[in-house]
Amino acid sequence: MAVLSPGRLQHRGSGTGPAGRVHALPLLIALAAFHVEAAHAEQHIFVLDIDNDWFAGTDRYYTSGLRLTRIRPADGASERAVRLAEAVPLFPDHGRVGVACSLGQNVYTPRDQKLETPNPDDRPYAGWLYASAGIGQETGQRLDRLQMTLGVVGPASLASRTQRMIHRVTGPAWPRGWDSQLGNEPTLMLSYERQWRARVRAFGNDGWGADWTPHVGGSLGTPFTYLNTGFMVRVGRNLPMDYGPPRIQPGLSGSGLFESRQGLQWYGFAGVDLRLVGHDLFLDGNTWRESAGVKKDRYVGDLQMGVALSFKRMRVAYTHVLRTREFRTQARRQNFGALSVSWLR
Repeated sequence: MAVLSPGRLQHRGSGTGPAGRVHALPLLIALAAFHVEAAHAEQHIFVLDIDNDWFAGTDRYYTSGLRLTRIRPADGASERAVRLAEAVPLFPDHGRVGVACSLGQNVYTPRDQKLETPNPDDRPYAGWLYASAGIGQETGQRLDRLQMTLGVVGPASLASRTQRMIHRVTGPAWPRGWDSQLGNEPTLMLSYERQWRARVRAFGNDGWGADWTPHVGGSLGTPFTYLNTGFMVRVGRNLPMDYGPPRIQPGLSGSGLFESRQGLQWYGFAGVDLRLVGHDLFLDGNTWRESAGVKKDRYVGDLQMGVALSFKRMRVAYTHVLRTREFRTQARRQNFGALSVSWLR
């Protein structure tokens, strides 16, 4: 997992190194959202996150998510990024600034995918293609992140094509109701989150220990509007100073940060995220046109548990997620797995 050492992220108020070249992301939409992560001074961290209910043996509701993140090195943070961090009132007065960008896609389907005309009381078909860019600040005991996301919902999200490819591999029948998916609509969302690294406790003299990381945050926008809070507990040997594995929104907080070490390192973790939901486009339906939709539950909770392994320049983490019902006519709770692979390059 990654430690944010002073040499890895640029301090506010200090001189900036040469601005790193920003690589354009090929997407239908033009971007914005963020993660704050750190990397070794001359390296980047790449993070691939894969959510899928196939890991749980199901195929319904939030059925898949895919996100690729590129984390720029500390000395790649431009003077503009540092000034932006200084202008954010919720950020601390000091700390190390980092930036990152992401490209992702979420896919949503009803429980019964055999119907050409879906049940109006079931979750509607929907896809979301998005790009993000962000900035954040880390003090050693606290991580603040501000995230903006631009995207598109509807056929332009290419979700139906993605699920077709997945079903060619996994074998089940092709879902028949994609013609009724939510219509094309641009999305914009601003998110903020704060995590604390706290209460580290050692067990014996063999390096075993535990810590917990509480968090608070929220998002405001057309795809999601919610407030959230929760925590993560980690247990392992020689615990790295990170904030847990990352998760695709909306989900429990985490980070793509990881520390390159010799030998195999691991820890187990468990956590809870509670959300007060004001708006969920994928349940409420399109904003400016008639579409399918269901009555959402205002309170949604995630319980997750998993394990993270790291070896030299790579980290792999698996998380199993139990999510409470998201809409009132939902037949049963959500159950899916999340795989995250991070590597230094």
